[in-house]
Amino acid sequence: MDSWIGLMSGTSMDGIDAVLVSFQGNTVRIHGTHSIPYPENLRHRLMLASQNQATPDEVGELDTLTGLLFADAAEALIRNSSVDNSPIRAIGSHGQTLRHQPSGPGRFSLQIGNPAIIAERTGITTVGDFRSRDMAAGGQGAPLVPTFHQSFFGSETEDRCILNLGGIANITWIPSDPDSPATGFDTGPANALMDAWCHDQTGRPYDEDGHWAQEGIVDQALLTDMLSDAYFDRPAPKSTGKEKFNLEWVKTLVQRHEKTRPEDVQRTLLQLSVITAVRQMPQSPAMTVYACGGGTRNRLLMRELSQALSPIRVLDTTELGLDPQWVEPTAFAWLARQTIKRKPGNLAEVTGAKGPRILGAIYPA
Repeated sequence: MDSWIGLMSGTSMDGIDAVLVSFQGNTVRIHGTHSIPYPENLRHRLMLASQNQATPDEVGELDTLTGLLFADAAEALIRNSSVDNSPIRAIGSHGQTLRHQPSGPGRFSLQIGNPAIIAERTGITTVGDFRSRDMAAGGQGAPLVPTFHQSFFGSETEDRCILNLGGIANITWIPSDPDSPATGFDTGPANALMDAWCHDQTGRPYDEDGHWAQEGIVDQALLTDMLSDAYFDRPAPKSTGKEKFNLEWVKTLVQRHEKTRPEDVQRTLLQLSVITAVRQMPQSPAMTVYACGGGTRNRLLMRELSQALSPIRVLDTTELGLDPQWVEPTAFAWLARQTIKRKPGNLAEVTGAKGPRILGAIYPA
């Protein structure tokens, strides 16, 4: 049985997750995992570049440096994994998103982390640039993981909502009725704003378990101001990123509420992540919500989600056989498999593309 590698770094820009998997039917078998944090200097440079504070030379250099680090992650994964002598067919690398502009006449989505370097270093066929073809077909280029969610997390007995809590949150709605299509979109920020505010105010990269947020209270006036952003009421298909929801977005709003304490802002940002996800979910009393992504490690965030959705159950994807941390890299391993097998990787109902498309650019071994 062939195995596949998935490489993923999300909008939090904290590092690279690598997973070695094989697929049989709708079952995933994980053979190994590995994570590499970004060096602080590189992460800082990526953050600046994502806010248009980098020259073309610097962006080109970052493309090479991240490509080398993605290759390091793949090689370390292979060294530390057991593949039962099954060949590694291909690597699927999402790359590191620098900018995502899915609307306007010059719409684009830019991921760096040169896949040619990964293929050259590992000697394994590598698939990258997954978003461009969907966008060329009129789609948003994101989110792409709902295709994987539908294939592996669907059920004939219950409606399921897969909630991915990365830097940006997205949902995939998978009805139990086989005649009803799966849908999905980005609901707005999950960890991106909380991480950015925490780092700016405390120097810590994130608020572990929501401890700092728990010291604050929700500022209702600030929350109302945040919720007035037009993105949250925009109909799907839609996708977003740090181009929209970033530290400057938070600071601009906070300036209107000068008496709000920093910990109250953190608590309000957490509540924003909860409310914007819950309000945009389909209303089905029979559904179960399964969460994945880094936000599942924030106990306060998960507790608030459970309370907001009660009596609907909120679980994580461990219940479906896949650890929340490894859902996205596994999805890109599967998307590489779709590309190699010349099968579509997008859901037009999700991205808004004209139809199914084979995604990705192939860099042969």
